[in-house]
Amino acid sequence: MSRDTFEYAVLRVVPRVERGETLNAGVLVYCRQRDYLGSRVHLDVDRLHALDPTADAEAIRRALQVAADVCAADPGVGAAGREALGARFRWLTAPRSTVVQAGPVHTGLTDDPDAEADRLLRLLVLPVEG
Repeated sequence: MSRDTFEYAVLRVVPRVERGETLNAGVLVYCRQRDYLGSRVHLDVDRLHALDPTADAEAIRRALQVAADVCAADPGVGAAGREALGARFRWLTAPRSTVVQAGPVHTGLTDDPDAEADRLLRLLVLPVEG
């Protein structure tokens, strides 16, 4: 099976922007050759509150869900969801000073971008089981 180039970025939660502390809470995966744009999100509320006990977990969950909805072209997200896959990925990964931010874009090779999204969620976001 052939492998194609994909791009990915980690969605980070920055509960107090002035402190610069981050919590990985999702991944965005884009593979142009396979017409794929997907995301996985997971907010660890205990880790969030360790960084900022006053953080609004529900508001942050909603912001993460909006990113997932843009990836899925959910009609409720408006114009952003109607853009081409690459444009949506670039919009989601553009730098911004908000509580939910995308990290740098990285590349790799995959034969299954959807499985890659699951793998990256396990590797980069979910708590390490020990």
